[in-house]
Amino acid sequence: MSFEGIHSVHLLGIGGIGMSALARWFRHEGYVVSGYDRSPSPLIDELIAEGMEVGFEDSLECIPEEVKSHPAKSLIVWTPALPKDSQQLNFFQENKYKLQKRSEVLGVLTSSYYTIAVAGTHGKTTTSSMIAHLLKSAGKPVAAFLGGITQNYQSNLILGKKKSKGQKLVVVEADEFDRSFLRLHPNEAVITSADADHLDIYGDEQHILDGFIAFTELLDKKGKIYIQQNALLRLTEERLPKVIKKEYGLRSSGIHAENIQAKPGFFVFDYVDSKQDIKGLELYIPGFHNVENALAAIAIALDHGLSEKEIRKGLSSFKGVKRRFEIHVNEGGQVYIDDYAHHPEEIRACLSSVRAMFPAKQLTVVFQPHLFSRTRDFADEFSESLSLADAVILLDIYPARELPIAGVTSEMLLEKINSSDKILLGKNDLMQHLDQASTEVLVTMGAGDIDRLVPEIASWMKNRINPLAV
Repeated sequence: MSFEGIHSVHLLGIGGIGMSALARWFRHEGYVVSGYDRSPSPLIDELIAEGMEVGFEDSLECIPEEVKSHPAKSLIVWTPALPKDSQQLNFFQENKYKLQKRSEVLGVLTSSYYTIAVAGTHGKTTTSSMIAHLLKSAGKPVAAFLGGITQNYQSNLILGKKKSKGQKLVVVEADEFDRSFLRLHPNEAVITSADADHLDIYGDEQHILDGFIAFTELLDKKGKIYIQQNALLRLTEERLPKVIKKEYGLRSSGIHAENIQAKPGFFVFDYVDSKQDIKGLELYIPGFHNVENALAAIAIALDHGLSEKEIRKGLSSFKGVKRRFEIHVNEGGQVYIDDYAHHPEEIRACLSSVRAMFPAKQLTVVFQPHLFSRTRDFADEFSESLSLADAVILLDIYPARELPIAGVTSEMLLEKINSSDKILLGKNDLMQHLDQASTEVLVTMGAGDIDRLVPEIASWMKNRINPLAV
């Protein structure tokens, strides 16, 4: 498939983080872009402000006339999250429009450019954003399709200057959900992690490992793969294709970090590989896991010709991704951090880093579990990782695409959490509870709609520090 002859692009589920990046790219390339989503959001407001028409009713009347009148000149991009009885989706299918999933469109784009694809059950959004920022800040011709909103660019799409010299690079987040990363055409790949997840899609742990192996087999013969040390152990080197492999990790024998120092608000570390040692790098998105993500980004930047000076500048200026260890308050003895963590290993990495940064402070975590199946499959692991906090507040499970599963509730996690201070609350009761609680370091976590509470919590904490300033 190509985009030749296409005039209009209509995206079903346009407000999704991945879909909206495509919408922005098509708009940038001169296409007429429209879409449908279930409800408004700040991201959709931005798309509308950028000139895209968005409707919130799944009806034929909400399809732009340009799209309805010219099927041959229209491309429909859709997400599998749409219900099967979607009026718009069925209309486009019945009238033989060109329909492509988001992953298929990314497949077309990555077949046209030199592609760096970043995969992993966690860490891929920050790592891909960091790679793209290092390259762009050094003047490389790069475009990036990301799974989060970067703080530097306030967007999930990064575009280089049109007249930049050199080979056009594309950095893309390679999503393992629904096996969509198997449609990409990577020249280089990163695997940040390969833990068991999405078992509702893959069935068991072995099948998700098989999925990652299949992803690596998409690399061309001259390709490279940068693989985190634990992911390499799980996938086993013998199963990987015969391409250039570079292992990285905090304690890897290959690319690794030394002299890591956790400071209040940033980390300092040395980058070390077989050829060079870059000392005293400063990273202003805290977390041991982010130091590890930076190792992969730096290795790729070096391979693409960036100097030590360019790497120092790019790394220290990287502001991170919204909802990835995002520090909203750090003043007056009070700290508030929000994170997208929704897997036990992500929770463990985040809370361990918070402990290192603020070792003497009481740590309170508010966690909203995401998916009934994930909660069921990793119940013991969730309870163990959440027990790193002094106080735990559990919210009800966010169902996302799932129907309830009998017996699966947040309460099943609460029972096995070792923290002495633990409670289960409804989301609407959280602010009242916080008013009565004693908090020093507060962390909110989850991939559901807990993010809608973030501005209110940040404002509440700032008001607590200085009531006259808010």
